Amino acid sequence: MKSNRNLTRGEGRRLGNAALIAFMLGSLLLLSLIRARFSPIGKTGEAIKAEEQQAMRKGSVMMETLEAVDEAAASAAEEEEETQPKAGDTAAGDGGGGGGGGGGGVSSTAVAASTTDHLTKPVCYESSRRSDTCEASGDVRVHGRRQTIHISPLEQEWKVKPYCRKHDAFALSHVKEWALRPLSGADTPHCTVNSTATAFVLSTGGFTGNPFHDYTDVLIPAFITAHRFAGEVQFLVSSFKSWWTNRYLQIFQRLSKYEVVDIDNDDEVRCYRSVVVGPTFHKELGVDASRTPSGYSMVDFRAMLRGAFGLERAAAEPSGDRWDIRRRPRLLIISRRNSRAFLNERAMADMAMSLGFDVRVGEPEISTDVSKFARLVNSADVMVGVHGAGLTNMVFLPAGAVLIQVVPYGGLEWLARGTFKEPAADMQIHYLEYMIQLDETTLSEQYPKDDPVLKDPYSIHKQGWNALKTVYLDKQNVRPHLGRLKTTFTEALKLLPHGHPN
Repeated sequence: MKSNRNLTRGEGRRLGNAALIAFMLGSLLLLSLIRARFSPIGKTGEAIKAEEQQAMRKGSVMMETLEAVDEAAASAAEEEEETQPKAGDTAAGDGGGGGGGGGGGVSSTAVAASTTDHLTKPVCYESSRRSDTCEASGDVRVHGRRQTIHISPLEQEWKVKPYCRKHDAFALSHVKEWALRPLSGADTPHCTVNSTATAFVLSTGGFTGNPFHDYTDVLIPAFITAHRFAGEVQFLVSSFKSWWTNRYLQIFQRLSKYEVVDIDNDDEVRCYRSVVVGPTFHKELGVDASRTPSGYSMVDFRAMLRGAFGLERAAAEPSGDRWDIRRRPRLLIISRRNSRAFLNERAMADMAMSLGFDVRVGEPEISTDVSKFARLVNSADVMVGVHGAGLTNMVFLPAGAVLIQVVPYGGLEWLARGTFKEPAADMQIHYLEYMIQLDETTLSEQYPKDDPVLKDPYSIHKQGWNALKTVYLDKQNVRPHLGRLKTTFTEALKLLPHGHPN
């Protein structure tokens, strides 16, 4: 029995050693497999680049998802994403990036180029969270009536809607899609017009007709894109509106040496050496100088406007003539009729005059001559108005002037901030804000005191933009308290170089 117990113990040791050796061999095998899987040794440079590019594409998809859920979070990563090809652009037959609200985006109908070119900017790319842009050089033939551009060299077809609200399905429903196609022998249109300029295709569909959208969606992005060509660029305007183009013709003429073309109705085949399709958006009513080729900014945009419309004042300074009325600071009241109107406008003007202001009242309308109104705004040192498209005329104010935005009741600080407060600094304009209180709005006459419209504006916000707009923008007029407003006007005076008026 004793020998049997010793034999059993010896066998146990041998079995234990065998198990240990098997474990060590298994570990070595596992480490070998792990190294083969994850180590770059043994992989070609092409394989490594392919994995890196795949990771980049996954990051792009994730950012688009975040943008649809929370646009603010996506904006924080905008600079990293802006020059990356959209994930949908690299797959055969993908319809492009519809993003939040089912909007449009660049789409490609061919498999992407080799991963060896992954550092090269593609022909069409996401130039910002709001815009897609295509750029190509070579043999460029624009067939306007077909919204088609034939290009050589070009490896694949691209499609894009050239308007800076790519995630807004409603806006893009009024914007025509353009196709960039490889030039092929069987489908080659013959040139009827040749030009050495760069062709620039953009759309005036979308929300044009509203001054704020005119500038933030079209005119400023057009400046961002066209300025670098120093006039050697031709605007090919899709969804052309003659009244709109004529309204801003001086701006187009300032940016280009060539005629503006109604490209959708153009029978010519226009041939160029290079083309840009779709302007680049930076921010609301703004230019990010760090993203422009030579550092140009809103200061340069405003200088261009002064040249286009013959505006005399670059800065808010008093006249050198002691008898000139311009030695008194001028206050311009932006008047409104249908909503968000000042109900005590006359009393506001009288109070401002008592402070020493030379007061003017202006009411910009769709039929207003832009040059004439621009000269009126440029003559002002202070401009005051309720939140709305009329405040877009701040682009004509001289540097050092003061903008006073009257913010309607209803928790609209965020809207006021993004549209006019934040752009003011880049325009070298002082900004002041007057918040309408409950006793200064006509909403207090339309709703009971305990109604959510008055007690809980954010509950209305949660119902969506249309509910917010209907209640707080369309149904509200204001009557600012003259005592409070006087304090704001006095603060504006202190910001001006005129000194205390007599």
